[in-house]
Amino acid sequence: MRRRWMLAVLAAVLQSSALARTLAGDVEVVEKTIPELQAAMTSGATTSHALTAAYLARIAAYDHDGPRLNAVIAVNPRALADADARDRERQAGKVRGPLHGIPIVVKDNFETADMPTTGGSIALAGFETGRDAFQVRKLREAGVVIVAKTNLHELAAGITTISSLGGQTRNPYDPDRNPGGSSGGTGAAVAASFAVAGMGSDTCGSIRIPAANNNLFGLRGTLGLSSRDGIIPLSHTQDIGGPLARTVTDLALMLDATVGADAADPTTQASAGHVPASYRDALRTDGLKGVRIGVVKALFGAAPEDEEVAALARAALDAMKKEGAELVDIAVPGLDELLRGSSVIDAEFKFDLLDYLGRRPTAPVHSLGEILERGEYHAALDGAFRRRNAPESRETDAYRRARIRRSAVRDLVVAAMQEQTLDVLAYPPLRRKPSLVTEPQRGGENCQLSPSTGLPAISMPAGFTADGLPVGIELLGAAWTEPRLLAMAFAYEQAVHPRRPPPTTPALVAGRGPGLASVHVEVGSVRGSFSFDRNSGRLSGALEAATSDVASASVHRGEPGQVGPVVLVLMNDGRGWSGDAKLSSADREALAKGRLYVAVRAKGAKEPQRAQIAVAQ
Repeated sequence: MRRRWMLAVLAAVLQSSALARTLAGDVEVVEKTIPELQAAMTSGATTSHALTAAYLARIAAYDHDGPRLNAVIAVNPRALADADARDRERQAGKVRGPLHGIPIVVKDNFETADMPTTGGSIALAGFETGRDAFQVRKLREAGVVIVAKTNLHELAAGITTISSLGGQTRNPYDPDRNPGGSSGGTGAAVAASFAVAGMGSDTCGSIRIPAANNNLFGLRGTLGLSSRDGIIPLSHTQDIGGPLARTVTDLALMLDATVGADAADPTTQASAGHVPASYRDALRTDGLKGVRIGVVKALFGAAPEDEEVAALARAALDAMKKEGAELVDIAVPGLDELLRGSSVIDAEFKFDLLDYLGRRPTAPVHSLGEILERGEYHAALDGAFRRRNAPESRETDAYRRARIRRSAVRDLVVAAMQEQTLDVLAYPPLRRKPSLVTEPQRGGENCQLSPSTGLPAISMPAGFTADGLPVGIELLGAAWTEPRLLAMAFAYEQAVHPRRPPPTTPALVAGRGPGLASVHVEVGSVRGSFSFDRNSGRLSGALEAATSDVASASVHRGEPGQVGPVVLVLMNDGRGWSGDAKLSSADREALAKGRLYVAVRAKGAKEPQRAQIAVAQ
């Protein structure tokens, strides 16, 4: 309730376009990078306050309005005050570094001293620990402004981002689809330019899957690269925190601020000697030259539902080949079977959560069992929570077998890479496109390879499905090769430029989403007037023919002067059309770029008449 009240207040304030312009000035933040924003503040062209206000305006316009992404679980009430403090420091000649004054979002399983930390669970609503997680503290020391905390799959226990406190987060490329998870709120928020970058956590794909589903870059580091202190645990031997970003450079800058040793997390002692002065130093356009990539064929899937993503992942790898990489199709006998039994989440979650809550006496609940007893969890989590609450002791035969399998997976993978002199293994993070929000993500997760081996993996945009949904390609490297992975990703990014902003969250107009546009159709004897909702993608109106000789009228996707496939039938056998239809993400983008046309075929005619659809701005 508190969250919805805060967002309602913010939305009401920003309904005044004059006030929104005063807050945000003329700053445009859509798709801007950290270096671009930092340069603008350095030159005096803008301030951290103006940037923060611009992102808050976008949250108000698109999170619980417009496409209703529901990515944000709580806006930071101190965001503008924090930005003002960073601006005063800058005026006094103190700039902390490249993140000074930069607005970001943080997944709501990271503790924040000045905001509740809920894990998306209604059982933890209003829970404040009074401290920052290690990585949050490091980011604040670097000068960031936390704009908001983001929704997640409840207690990070799934991959579609639905929670009892935050509800269902939606994919900005198609709000009928899920954004991945568990860091789906961060993924959707960064993709929609609610902030320049954001923090997530990854236990089995929870950074890499949202990166794939939202056309982002996300890195799961070597176990021990970054501290888990202050992150609500899911599995202490698999958890790791890290950033998601729209560019590799932004990802590197966020990593610089968040990695390194922490006495509160003993695993980070292993990072000594493996953290460079700056990950940005590794970014080179020739980062793929001479790289041997092992393409793990079994992880691309064999079902018909896997084919589209596999083709896009292969195309991304072909682009890497053009930049000097060598592709080697490989099989790792026994890998599939070992991976299936190597996750330890079911064995560890109950006890890790118990330990975490036990160290925080102000917590409103103290165990997973208590959450279940109170019914304070989303129905979608019922089966997973009950299964994970079932173990009666920390040490079981199933847990021992899983640990043995994990060790075997690591040995198998390391041996395969060494024997074939491979620098990385490649596979899609998900073998299928994002599912509808009303359905689970069925099959196709390749999330377990990195946590089972403890090896780092980076998820990168691979392309878009025919209906405009992003998918990813993942590269897994040897321990502590994060700089090499970033170099490969940077070379790929600079060659391919795979980033494409979502169609549902365009630049604001006078502090608001652009809303409705008029669409006119005139082909031969056929006339139509429509309204197009840029936020929802719905086309509403009516089409009529002045004569009775019209056999069909249809909308096609194609460049001016070229033919393309049918995406919507408007008339059949002369009957007029009225009502509304939802355009796919790909078709919305085509409409905005003048790449949709109407074809009208007269009865007995060999060729239809064609005219591009005009959208009034």
